[in-house]
Amino acid sequence: MSWVATEQDALVRTLRSANPDAPTLCEGWDVRRLLSHLVQREQGPVDGLKDAVARRPPGQEPGLSRLTDRARSPYGYARLVDRFVAGAPRWSPMSWAAEKINFVEYVIHHEDVRRGGTSPAAPRDLPAAQQEAVWKQLGLFALSLRRSPVGVRLATPAGETRVAKAGDGVTLTGEPVELALWISGRREAAQVTVTGAPDAVEAFRSWAEG
Repeated sequence: MSWVATEQDALVRTLRSANPDAPTLCEGWDVRRLLSHLVQREQGPVDGLKDAVARRPPGQEPGLSRLTDRARSPYGYARLVDRFVAGAPRWSPMSWAAEKINFVEYVIHHEDVRRGGTSPAAPRDLPAAQQEAVWKQLGLFALSLRRSPVGVRLATPAGETRVAKAGDGVTLTGEPVELALWISGRREAAQVTVTGAPDAVEAFRSWAEG
C-alpha cells in the first residue's frame, strides 16, 4: 500500500472517531469544516477557487459552509467522510498524482485533528520509512523559508540534513512530520527546536512570528 493510502486510512479512522465539533489546529475550523476542506479540495476545485476569491475569514468560507452545513447530523457527517474515502475523480491530479500532492497534506491535516483542542494527542510513533517519505517531500514545503533573513537548515534526530536557505543562520531540528507542521504554520504544536547563534535565532524568530 502506498504511503498516501496508508495515511488516508489512518486519517479516516481518526475522523470517524473524532467529535465533529472539536477544534483543530486550523484557525476557525472544527473537525467537520476541516473534513469539508478535504472533500472540496479533491472534488470541488471550482468552489475552492470561489472561496479563495471571496477572501472570507476562516470559518466563513461560502463553499465550505455549504458542505459543512450538510454534515451537521451524524448521518450527514458520516456521508461526508464516505465522500473523502471515495477520493478525487481518476482524471484529477489529486488522484493520479496523489502520492506527491496529497500525502503530506493528509499528514498535516491528520495532526490538525489529533493535536487540536485543550487535550492534544502526542505525536504518533510512525514507521521510519513513513517519516522518510515525509522528509523527501519537505523540499517544496520549505520554499517559504527562503524569505528568512538568515540561513536555514533542516535536520532530523537521525542525522539527515537539508539546506532550506543557504548561509549562516539557524537549524530546525525535529522528526520530518514535526518539521512539516512547523513549516506549514503549526509552530506551537510542532516539536521542533531552533538553534544557532543568539542573534540569528532572534532574527529568525522575529521573522517567523511576523
